[in-house]
Amino acid sequence: MNVQLMTDGGADIPQRLHDNLDLIIVPLYLHFSDGQYKTGTELDINDFYRKIKEDHELPRSAAPSPHDFYEAYKQVDPEQPILMLSLSKGLSSTYDNAVAGKDLLLEEEPQRKIEVINTKTASCGISLLLHEAKVKLKEGYSFSELTSHLEERVEQTTTLFILKTLDNLVLGGRLDKVKGTIAKTLNIKLLMKASEEGSIEVSEKVRGDKKSIRRFIEQIGEYTKTVENKVISMTHCKAESRAKSVLEDIRNAHPFQDAYLTEAGPLISTYGGEGALVISFFKDK
Repeated sequence: MNVQLMTDGGADIPQRLHDNLDLIIVPLYLHFSDGQYKTGTELDINDFYRKIKEDHELPRSAAPSPHDFYEAYKQVDPEQPILMLSLSKGLSSTYDNAVAGKDLLLEEEPQRKIEVINTKTASCGISLLLHEAKVKLKEGYSFSELTSHLEERVEQTTTLFILKTLDNLVLGGRLDKVKGTIAKTLNIKLLMKASEEGSIEVSEKVRGDKKSIRRFIEQIGEYTKTVENKVISMTHCKAESRAKSVLEDIRNAHPFQDAYLTEAGPLISTYGGEGALVISFFKDK
């Protein structure tokens, strides 16, 4: 059975993975003072950084509407089941709107098969789950088997972040300017993670960039001891050389079978700021 995979603008999909998937992506919205832009279609990452630098503002993000999802589902062959992997419910109303859009279409076409999964992650975490979906579809999983398997994998998905700068947190009003200045003066770096509910929480505060990167890499071993048959997925915010170096160090310390690397899109970059790194992998059961 040919399953249509879908996700939204909260996902950052490496080109290598995208090329091997028949994937539909429903854009999120970013609101700047001069107007609204759809992620991935109306604002590329270079324009995004240029606007922040020139306008000294961060955009507000908004989820796709139920109608956006309805229209996306509607374009799929009615005989083809749809599996939608949504940005974490703990971060956005995207999941609720994806479910609402599904309900709208099922009222018209009740024979359709549509499932929406709250991934409890974002960015490279969603691409990790899409990679898993690709593997299991090749193995011949049915729609129901694939849905159940990915729901289990969601609970194993570990997503860790490291911020190089707190500027975006201050600019976006998520961190008091005084506290931000103190943290910058003391060279404090934040290590963050996706919580069990899918929100973002600070796990550690470490002084110094090198020390924080070392701790970032060490953390992986606290979640998984067996990585030889696993994949790690990484995204970076305008920091390709930094990301490649850290990913190499990760794979030297933890020999993952494969790794994906891509630049974060405007949504994730809004929160992470330049230099931020995000990694996702499956923890041990």
